[in-house]
Amino acid sequence: MERTTVFLDRSTLARAKDFARREGKSFAAVVREALAVYIAAPRRAAGGLPSVSGQFASGQTDGSERVDELLWPDPHH
Repeated sequence: MERTTVFLDRSTLARAKDFARREGKSFAAVVREALAVYIAAPRRAAGGLPSVSGQFASGQTDGSERVDELLWPDPHH
C-alpha cells in the first residue's frame, strides 16, 4: 500500500472517524472500503437515461406530446 493525503471538510472527517470507531475499523480501512465500493459501482453516462427507461409499457403513445399535462397536472381540474 501507498500513503496518500486526502482533504476532507471537518464534518465529513468527523463522521468518517465516528463511523470507523463504531465499526471497529481504522479510518484508513473505512476510506479504502468506501473508495472500492464507489469505484466498483456502475455509472451511467452524463445525460444518459435512467436504467428503468423503457421498462414499463403504459399503452400511451402520446406521452411526449402531453408531457406537461402528465407530469404537472392542473390541481383545479
